[in-house]
Amino acid sequence: MPEHVSILQFLGVGVLVLAGFVWLAVLARILRRHRFDSVLRRPAQPLGALPGQTDAGPHEETVELTPAERDAFAGLVRQFSEDRG
Repeated sequence: MPEHVSILQFLGVGVLVLAGFVWLAVLARILRRHRFDSVLRRPAQPLGALPGQTDAGPHEETVELTPAERDAFAGLVRQFSEDRG
């Protein structure tokens, strides 16, 4: 034991190392048990806490443009493409 280290410091390091090993052992046991349980669980089984999904999504909306609106849109596209180039 080094001269400049008190007995309490020396024992404190030992206690921390022992607590670390206990923590690792408990963590390994929890992870091993969780892995084993997840293998046994059937993936097709739905979770009870989550609501079921609806089959229908939002409806698509389409609008026919008039020729003037198409020309205006084409003009905007040309204007923005000239700014980039």
